[in-house]
Amino acid sequence: MIDQRRMKIVEIGGAQELLNMLGSARDERTQKEALKALSALSKSDEAVKALHNGGAISVIKSTPDTFEDAEIGAYKSNLLKRFQDLRYDISS
Repeated sequence: MIDQRRMKIVEIGGAQELLNMLGSARDERTQKEALKALSALSKSDEAVKALHNGGAISVIKSTPDTFEDAEIGAYKSNLLKRFQDLRYDISS
């Protein structure tokens, strides 16, 4: 049931919008919220596949780490680990 909700978000373009939001965010609060939402979506393997197809890895990697908000780094590494666990190449 919960995976269906996650996939509905992906299907209506929500995951891509979150990636766009993350990519264009200039403040840490917006970056953190986008990463937090992407992290919640990534609990579904199908959502991870859709995120990967949408170019999520490069967007996530290009988000700057910050000393003020350690959660940003934690969300980034958890998301990248999720891609790795599902055998997606994160080296690019």
